[in-house]
Amino acid sequence: MEKLHTVDAAALRPGTQVGSWRVVSRRAQGSYGVVYLAEPVGGAGSGPAALKLALHAEDVRFEREVELLSRLRHPNVPRLLESGTWKSPEGSTFPFLVMEWVDGVPLYEWAQRHRLTSRQALRLLVQVARALAATHEVEGVHRDVKGDNVLVTEAGHAVLMDFGSGCYRGARVLTHPKMPVGTPRYWSPEAQLFQYRFGRHASARYEPGPADDVYALGVLAYRLVTGEYPPEALIWEQEGGTPRLANAEHLRPEEQVTVRPELAALIRRMMSQEPSRRGRAVEVVRALEDVEKKAGWKAKRRIAPRQSREPVERTEPPDSRPAAVAWLGWLMAAALGGALAVRGSAPGYGAQVEAPAQVAQESSGTDAGTTALADAANKAPGEAGSRAVERRSGVSAEMLKKPLPGQQLPPCEKPEVEIRGGCWVALRDASPPCGPRSYEWNNGCYWPVFVPRRPDTSQQP
Repeated sequence: MEKLHTVDAAALRPGTQVGSWRVVSRRAQGSYGVVYLAEPVGGAGSGPAALKLALHAEDVRFEREVELLSRLRHPNVPRLLESGTWKSPEGSTFPFLVMEWVDGVPLYEWAQRHRLTSRQALRLLVQVARALAATHEVEGVHRDVKGDNVLVTEAGHAVLMDFGSGCYRGARVLTHPKMPVGTPRYWSPEAQLFQYRFGRHASARYEPGPADDVYALGVLAYRLVTGEYPPEALIWEQEGGTPRLANAEHLRPEEQVTVRPELAALIRRMMSQEPSRRGRAVEVVRALEDVEKKAGWKAKRRIAPRQSREPVERTEPPDSRPAAVAWLGWLMAAALGGALAVRGSAPGYGAQVEAPAQVAQESSGTDAGTTALADAANKAPGEAGSRAVERRSGVSAEMLKKPLPGQQLPPCEKPEVEIRGGCWVALRDASPPCGPRSYEWNNGCYWPVFVPRRPDTSQQP
C-alpha cells in the first residue's frame, strides 16, 4: 500500500485547492494560522482573496473568528467569503476561512511612506474606531488592536484585520490563558493589574472588554503620531513587587511632535487609566469626526519631531486634576476591592484562585463611556471656560434589591458588609456618583463579593 505524503499546512504548493479556492502563494504566518493569496477555482466571480488555514488539525479556535466575521458587514473590516474544513491527503482536517484580499501595508509603514499629517492621522484613526464600534455593536471584542493588524491601501483606506483573538458574548471558553489576550504593549491598565495580581494562577482568566479595545486604539494612535510606544501604565518595582503609576508627562504626544493638540487630547482620553473615562468606540468615532471636520489648515502640516524650545499649543482633556492622583486612588481601590472580592487561597504558586469572570469583566469597563470627548478636544486654549469639567458617564447604579448571580451570601466576612441579602465591600474614599463598576448605598460606593468559580475541567484547547 502506498504511503500517503504528510502535508505541512504552512507549506501548501501553488495550485492546491482548498474549498472553492486555489492557492497562489504563501503570504504570512501566525501562531495558529497561515495566510495564502488565493484565487477562485475557475477564475470567475470575485477577485483574489486571503485564505487563512489552521496550522493544527481540528483547531477549534477558528470557530470564534468565523462567527465574529460573519456578524460584521463593514467597509473597514474584511468581508468573510467562505469557511469550512480542508482534508489533507493523509486524512487530517484543517479549518479554514476566506476573506476579501486587502492590498495594503501595515499602518505604521504607511505613515512613514506618506509623511503623516494630523488630518491623515485623524482619518486613519476614525476608520479603525468605526471598525471597533461595529464589532462592539454585535457584542464582540477584537482583543488585539495594534498597528500590525491594520492594513492601509495606497488611497488611505484602513481595514482592521486578524480577528483570530476576538471573542463575543456567549462564546464558549476554549482556554485558560495565563496572561491577558493580545499584545502586551497594548494591554490596558486593568489588564496589566490583573496580570500582576493573578498571573501566577493557572485558573485565572482575564476577560477583555470594549474598554480594552479603546485603550489599545489609544496606544496605536500614540505610536502612529510619535513613532514611539508610550510607557506601560504600570511599572513593576524590582523590590517589593508593588506596581506604581508611570510618569504621566510621557503621555503628551504634542510635546514630542507637532501633532494637533485636539488629536493629542483625544489620545490621552483613550489612554485614560480609568476605563470609564475613555469613552465607547462609537463616541470616539464621533469625537474624531468632529475634530477632523473642524481642523484648520494647520492640520495639513506634516507631523515632525518638535524642537525643545518650540512653544506647545495645549488642549486639556476634561477633569484636569492630576492624573497620578486619580489613577492612584483607582489602583488602591481596585487592589483592595479585588482582593476582598475573591475568596480562596492566598495568591501564590499552586493556589486554586480564580478571579470571577464578572469582576474581571467589570474592571475592563465594558459598558462605560463618556460623551465629553469631542467637547474636550475642541476647546481652544484661551477661550472662556477652556478647561471643561468632565461629566461622569451615566448615573450611579442604585443598590440592587437582591444579590447578583454568584454573589457571596451571608454570613459575610470582615470587612464585608451585608446589604439586602448579599455581601459587599465598601470602597473607601469613594462617594456618589460611584461610576459604572460599583453600586450606591447610603451615600457610599460598594463592590459585590463573588464566590470564586471552580477551574474549568474541559479538555478542549
